[in-house]
Amino acid sequence: MPRSLSLAFSLIFFAAVSAAAQSQDASPPPPAAPAQDSAPPADTKKPKKVWTNEDIPRSTGAVSVVGDAKSKPQLASSKPANAQYVASVRKQLDKLQGQVADIDKQLVDLKNFSAGEPSTTASGIKLNKKYEREPIEVQIRALQSQKKDLESKIDDLLDEARKKGVDSSQLR
Repeated sequence: MPRSLSLAFSLIFFAAVSAAAQSQDASPPPPAAPAQDSAPPADTKKPKKVWTNEDIPRSTGAVSVVGDAKSKPQLASSKPANAQYVASVRKQLDKLQGQVADIDKQLVDLKNFSAGEPSTTASGIKLNKKYEREPIEVQIRALQSQKKDLESKIDDLLDEARKKGVDSSQLR
């Protein structure tokens, strides 16, 4: 029994100590210095006016819809492009487009051959053709990559001509 009494007293003692510690932590902190909210901040800006279609007729003065004249893009020079430059670009374009057309014909021939269809050439036998050891698919991929390269050269040439003030209708 004395042992159970000492155990009970020790439990009551620890409970009293923990309750006292909680009551000290729960006390409210001291009040902080009062904030000075009486003066409004000086950074407040007036919000911008959002114009709607109903506001336009009631407005007085000029209203800029797109922007001011300072930000207008400069138009390309109205002077005509050099005729010699246009002729050389047109000649280069014709050459590149002819090469693309030849590659297209070769692609059609290879695809027809792989499908077992006759060639698109009229004679059927060409003595100047050599024997290719590469598979048809590899030849087709090589021709397609050549075609992409030629098309990118055409695009670059057209971009350069456009930057120099040549209209696309002059190159046709």
